[in-house]
Amino acid sequence: MSDAIVVFMTVASADEARRIAKELVDQHLAACVQILPAIESVYRWKDEVQREKEILILAKTTAARFDDLEKAVRAMHSYDTPEIVAVPVSKISEPYREWLIENVRS
Repeated sequence: MSDAIVVFMTVASADEARRIAKELVDQHLAACVQILPAIESVYRWKDEVQREKEILILAKTTAARFDDLEKAVRAMHSYDTPEIVAVPVSKISEPYREWLIENVRS
């Protein structure tokens, strides 16, 4: 087990994804942010099933930086209830882990 996590987030547009990604990397809240275009999300909102095109963002960071990352994303995000879901990394190459930790310093 490592202290690395991958944070999944969805946004409404590519511009919003790029803005959030840049800010997270600039603030050392994520070492790397990947933007995956054109996903379709199906979910329940206000008692109705919704279907929307969204952009998926994957942020590579550490568990210690999650709270600050979440706060920053909430401040920038256009959704009332943004998806911000962290998944622990169970295996990771040592050189990548070292690079990740070096790039998410406080």
